Amino acid sequence: MITIKNLNKTFKTSQGEVQVLKNINLKIEKGDIFGVIGFSGAGKSTMLRCINRLEEPTSGSIFIGGKDITLLSKSELREVRKKIGIIFQQFNLFDSMTVFENVAFPLKVAGYPKEKIGRRVKEILELVELSDKIQAYPAQLSGGQKQRVGIARALANEPDVLLSDEATSSLDPQTTYSILELLKNINDKLKITIVLITHELEVVKYICNNMAVIENGEIVEFGTTDSVFLNPKSDTSKKFVNILNHFSSRDTYSGRDVI
Repeated sequence: MITIKNLNKTFKTSQGEVQVLKNINLKIEKGDIFGVIGFSGAGKSTMLRCINRLEEPTSGSIFIGGKDITLLSKSELREVRKKIGIIFQQFNLFDSMTVFENVAFPLKVAGYPKEKIGRRVKEILELVELSDKIQAYPAQLSGGQKQRVGIARALANEPDVLLSDEATSSLDPQTTYSILELLKNINDKLKITIVLITHELEVVKYICNNMAVIENGEIVEFGTTDSVFLNPKSDTSKKFVNILNHFSSRDTYSGRDVI
């Protein structure tokens, strides 16, 4: 579904050029739940934003469904983006709009008729288990419910790809679990390809089939999630696994589970 070839991204700053992504090569199969982990500043969110050209690559190619999106005109890109949903960490909902209006927004922009918008919004809100909040405003929702609205909005145009940019980072553990269960259910029912960017290794371990590790703008390790966890090779993955093992172990001083 997604093939990234020799992707580079350089930002120009007052201090000179900063290369954030360095020769990224990656393949993500159709229907997979694929995780990308890395510490803050590693370049993972920039890579995600390059996938739908919210950030323009400096060089390289990004194929989605066999089409190189780096070669598309603005009008062609708008059409392709309809099939690429994105979920943000901070929800990015319109506070002055109801849940219905937030989910309906991309459909209105796409020019769908009112009747179809109504049917589609109700269908998606049922999928994310928010049918009873259809006329609520974001201020009346919990963090988990806001993220469910964000997921519903991302699914409105029936995308082939769903990009998740740290979607659970601001949620408590119980809510994170419910959102991950929802994403697994969506993947199972809709066969949608999910790319999940996170610095939470337990999230990748729970939901992802395959994963990549990004370090200083480079992919330093990739494979099945199990293989990376059982035999980490890069410095970043070793640190992540050591941290996870530490906090998953019993605290010998207090006799309590750390998590």
